[in-house]
Amino acid sequence: MQVRYICRGKKLSLLSKQVMIIAGLIALPFTAKVETVPAVKPVAAKPPKPPIVKPDPRAVRLRKFFAKLHCPVQNMSEEFIHAADDNHLDWRLLPSISVIESGGGKAYRNNNLFGWDQGDQDFPSLQAGLNLVAYKLGRSPLYRNRDVLGKLRIYNPDASYPGKVIDVMNRISPVVNLRPAERVIFRQNQFVYEGD
Repeated sequence: MQVRYICRGKKLSLLSKQVMIIAGLIALPFTAKVETVPAVKPVAAKPPKPPIVKPDPRAVRLRKFFAKLHCPVQNMSEEFIHAADDNHLDWRLLPSISVIESGGGKAYRNNNLFGWDQGDQDFPSLQAGLNLVAYKLGRSPLYRNRDVLGKLRIYNPDASYPGKVIDVMNRISPVVNLRPAERVIFRQNQFVYEGD
């Protein structure tokens, strides 16, 4: 392909052609409209916020009770509730037995918070002891199908023992079913009942 530049009827010399091409190339960036697209920063997808789950009001009440007594097991409040629910027990029973038998974890041996087997039973952990005692009280043939008073009479044959445990149960909460969870709020780094 041959390109010819004709200027007013005259032929351009080779040098003139080269000057014209160079001038055109230099002028091209100034005459062409160049649009720059701003770089788009990738937006990190925000993970969806997890739904706000209100704590179980029983766990809130139990933690508050243990805290008043300065019990070392206050951080196990939810585990007490889960163990009771899994074995169909009154949620106040296991914490009350632990308060009577070991001061809520102040004085125990062998990871045995409940004085199980007169305190001689050795458990690998506090949670293991909690789960075994809950299972036995809720599901073993000896305790199953008995009310709280019947379970406590077998647990410890001392006539005054059931009254002591029931007294602690009523101090934890005088009712089994607590206020609705909507009344629980987060204040001063802990969940409390609204109005407390």
